Amino acid sequence: MILKRFQIVASAVAFSAGVASSAVNATPVAADYLRMAAAVESNLRQHILGHWYPASVDTEKGGFFQDFTEDWTRSPRGTKGVVCQSRLTWTAAAFAMHAPAEAETYLAHARHGLKFLSDHQWDAKHGGFFWGIGPTGKPPTPTDAQRLAYGSAFGMYAAATTYKATQDPAALELAKKAFLWFDGQSHDAKNGGYLEVAVTSDETPPPPGEPATNPIGAKADEKSMNSSIHILEALTALYGVWPDPVVKSRLNEMFEITRDKIYADPGYLRLYFTVDWKPRVTEDSYGHDVETAFLLVEAATALGMPEDAKTWRAARNLIDHALKVGADPVTGALYDSGPVDGIETGGPEAVAYKKEKIWWVEAEWLNALLLMHEKFGAETPIYWDAFVKEWDWISNHQVDAVHGGWLKTVNADGSNPHEIKGDGWTECYHQGRAMMEVSERLKKLAGQ
Repeated sequence: MILKRFQIVASAVAFSAGVASSAVNATPVAADYLRMAAAVESNLRQHILGHWYPASVDTEKGGFFQDFTEDWTRSPRGTKGVVCQSRLTWTAAAFAMHAPAEAETYLAHARHGLKFLSDHQWDAKHGGFFWGIGPTGKPPTPTDAQRLAYGSAFGMYAAATTYKATQDPAALELAKKAFLWFDGQSHDAKNGGYLEVAVTSDETPPPPGEPATNPIGAKADEKSMNSSIHILEALTALYGVWPDPVVKSRLNEMFEITRDKIYADPGYLRLYFTVDWKPRVTEDSYGHDVETAFLLVEAATALGMPEDAKTWRAARNLIDHALKVGADPVTGALYDSGPVDGIETGGPEAVAYKKEKIWWVEAEWLNALLLMHEKFGAETPIYWDAFVKEWDWISNHQVDAVHGGWLKTVNADGSNPHEIKGDGWTECYHQGRAMMEVSERLKKLAGQ
């Protein structure tokens, strides 16, 4: 049934949506890289940016609409979360740098998003970014009123990247203010890293052991992989525009924590930790594994050690492990999560595979595979082969052939669950970044 569905959808999606594997050499040459780059650029504009901008721009209340149905109908105005607002701001700024001919339009979108982050998402009383802002301009729930590490990271990431694109002093001011507040409130000077929930002296911290309605899933007295890798990502961007010694120190700290504490052999990330970095047993999140391979290399490069052997070993192990236990043997697409060793067992701590194909996981998988091909392609064809197979999956199955855009989820049997296209967690940052990174790397491999 799954193969039959693949054939039906593949025939419905024109060749222009992707590049068939038969059209690409096993040993790629410049022409192959350029054909693939053209297909990736087409996907970026048609299925990502073309649906989100300017449709998401809220010219009345500021910021971006984030709720869209399957057919891209905008849902009634709801909460605006710092994660989605930051990611839409970041994507606009990043694309402005990626495509100079379209920069004016996307720089305007980035400035629009930055203004909302500064004027509305920022907590004027206590500092920090609110998790969510309702239609009244205030956090509608206690969860939305929290200032969480994950949200702080994306606020910094958006502001720093907007400054890089615009050179607007207001963007750098917000990036600096966000870092100084976050570092002062959340940095753990004793154990390293950052606490999940930031509170000030006149606020009551959440009780230890309770989740504190934290959307990341970490308890109040825990640290998480998810927040940590995005703090690393944000500090990498911030250091690129503000080479402050403290920022560099924190970047190096989060880089070493990610590589040496969160990463574990044979190539996976542990998800939750005590404050002193003792891990809690959990499943393996394959998408985070492969995303972090890219983020580690990016951070090492920012720190002036792009060829660091220990970093490349960890990054490669993350990809090799995902290929071994996390990739669908039929389609090449990456599963959502599963057991670390790839073996499903019973018992109270059993971990089962979640074999759905999730949009952001597939985007990060594509990007990471090409990164490995660029570095190790002279040694082995496995990364290029997996990259071509994954691109076939994305262009023929993860893309919505009816309504356009990327499907949030493709079920394990290949069916479409007809989900929304946008909400507080579902937007265009992962696939937008992946397409930009992949396009630029393909052109670089082609010698352009």
